[in-house]
Amino acid sequence: MANVRVAGTGVTPFGASPERTGRDLFAEASIEAFEDSDVPRDDVEAVFYGNFMGELAEHQGHQGPLMAEAAGVQAPATRFESACASSGAAVREAVTRIRTGENDVLLVGGAERMTNLGTAGATEALAIAADDLWEVRAGMTFPGAYALMAQAYFDAFGGDREDLAAIAVKNHENALPNENAQYQRAIEVGDVLEAPPVSEPLGLYDACPISDGASALVLTSEDYAEEHDLETPVAITGTGQGGDRMALHDREHLARSPAAREAGAEAYADAGIDASDVDIAEVHDCFTIAEVLALEALDLEPIGEGISAARDGRTTADGELPVNLSGGLKAKGHPVGATGASQIAEITMLLAGTHPNSDYVADATTGVAHNAGGTVASALVHVLEVVA
Repeated sequence: MANVRVAGTGVTPFGASPERTGRDLFAEASIEAFEDSDVPRDDVEAVFYGNFMGELAEHQGHQGPLMAEAAGVQAPATRFESACASSGAAVREAVTRIRTGENDVLLVGGAERMTNLGTAGATEALAIAADDLWEVRAGMTFPGAYALMAQAYFDAFGGDREDLAAIAVKNHENALPNENAQYQRAIEVGDVLEAPPVSEPLGLYDACPISDGASALVLTSEDYAEEHDLETPVAITGTGQGGDRMALHDREHLARSPAAREAGAEAYADAGIDASDVDIAEVHDCFTIAEVLALEALDLEPIGEGISAARDGRTTADGELPVNLSGGLKAKGHPVGATGASQIAEITMLLAGTHPNSDYVADATTGVAHNAGGTVASALVHVLEVVA
C-alpha cells in the first residue's frame, strides 16, 4: 500500500482565546497548512474535522461543512467525534481513504473552543466523555478518574508524586521554545509538589490546561506528491485504533491502557516496525500519569517501569527516547478536538527538521503519535517515518 504523505501542517497557538470562534481558529490553521503544502484548495476532495464539544461551547452542530467553508474549501466534509481523540480518528479515516485510492488530497484537522465556558463549564462539558449514568452522575470528573488510575498504578508497581512531577517538569522544559505552547515557562519538582491538590495524588501541575486552538494537515497520496513535485519527506506509514470499556469500574485493571496497546500494536504492524524502532513519541499526557500508561501500552517502557522514565532521563529531550518534545498536552495545551492532528504536525516537523526542538533528534527517522479519548476508552496511534 502506498504511503500517505504529510504535505502541509498548520497549528494555531494554544491557549486562552475566548473571543475567537472555532471556525476562526480552524481557518487560521488551514491557511498555514495550505501555505506549507503548496497544494491548491481546489484539489482537496474532502475535509475530515475533529471536534468534541461544539454543541456545548458554541451551540453549533453540523460543523463539517462549516469548517470546510472556513478553510476556503468546496468539498464534502465530515465531523469526527471521539472525545479527546476526535482529530486522531479523523486522521485515521483520511489515511484509509487515501490508501484505498478513493482520494488523493484531503484536509484533516480539528479545533476546540473551551475557555469561553470557564473552568466549571469546561469541566462539565469534558465530563460527558465519561459514562453519564454510572460515573458523571456519581460526581466523577476526569481529574478524579485519573487520580484513581494513578493510585492503582502506585499500588501495583510503586512510584510516587515526585516521579509524576518529573514528567511535568520535562514537558514544561520542552515547551519553552515552542511558540504555539500555552505554557512557555519552566517549573521545578518543588513547584509541582507544592501546587494545590486537584484530586489526590494529582495536583494542579499534574493536569493539562483548558485550551482553545486548532490544527490542520494537508495529506496526499504518494502519486500526487510525486506528480506535483511536492516536498513531502514525512509519511504516515501506520495507523491503529483500539477501544476499552467506558466506565473505570468495568475494567480489569485501572493501571493499564488496553485500548492504547491494541492501537499501538496495530499501527506498528501496519508500518512494519516494532517499538524498538521508535525514535520520538508524542503521547496523550492529559495528566502526568497518562504519559506513564501510554509509554507502557506502546511497549516503549516495560510494564511497571514507565513511572521512572522521566526522572531517570530516558524520555527527556536528550534521552534515549524523547517524549512530548512539543511540551505535550501538559504544557503545549489541550484544545481537545485539535490535539490528535496537532500531534501528527509536531512529529512531522520534528522528523523534517523544522521544529524548534529538532536538534535533539537530528537522526530520528521514526515517530509515533498516541491520541486518547476519555480515560482511554478510545485510542488512536499513528506511525510517521522519513521517506525522502
